[in-house]
Amino acid sequence: MRLRLALAALGGAALLPAVWKIARAMPAFGDPTGPYGPSVNRLGPPLRHVANMVSAVNFDFRGLDTLGEEIMLVAAVTGTVLLLRGIRGEGLSARPATAGRPLAQRAESTVLISRLLGPLVLLFGFYMAMHGMTTPGGGFQGGVTFASGLLLLYIGEGYRAWRKLLRGRVLAAVEGGGALLFALIGFLPMIEGKAYMENVLPLGTIREVFSGGLMLVENGGVGLAVAAGFSMLFLEFLEETRALRGEKPA
Repeated sequence: MRLRLALAALGGAALLPAVWKIARAMPAFGDPTGPYGPSVNRLGPPLRHVANMVSAVNFDFRGLDTLGEEIMLVAAVTGTVLLLRGIRGEGLSARPATAGRPLAQRAESTVLISRLLGPLVLLFGFYMAMHGMTTPGGGFQGGVTFASGLLLLYIGEGYRAWRKLLRGRVLAAVEGGGALLFALIGFLPMIEGKAYMENVLPLGTIREVFSGGLMLVENGGVGLAVAAGFSMLFLEFLEETRALRGEKPA
């Protein structure tokens, strides 16, 4: 163990001059390094009526890349569910094979804080998803935050109450429906002979919630898919590791 630590320290020391030289050569924070960023900042607001250029890039300038990323997320969640259920079984309420570990008692302060913060985090996640065209945020960020709020509800309310709220089939339908909405909405412009994902909806007024045209629908689909996908992962992991104390499975 000591030999490995010594070798790691020597390797780090040998690389330190190169790391320092690269760090010194990097441009200052905020300085543009190419024409792409300034071009997006210049063209995005007048052409797409959005103030958040990250959303403009994700859902318009490189919308096809985002569609591929969305499909990758759905595939990753599906693969995780298949692996976990392959050992435990299909039933979400079945006693998991890894059960037997003692349950840690939740402190009253933990329960109180989780019950207070859970609804607030859910509301903030919805806010982030809805304001993706105007402020930093969007469907992915808002979806992850919303799923985190559901996890706080689990900590505050306990497993049984949480499982009554979350249903695997509902989450799977919402996740798949959101991804399908993102994929199919791109065909809408093709009905008029335009390119895939080319905007055909009213752009609205810049810096207002309902602006961005087709990007607004795509953002909603991503928000649904991400929120449901991460919630499905939380559900599967908690099913895999929970332990029951002399009670029948929920």
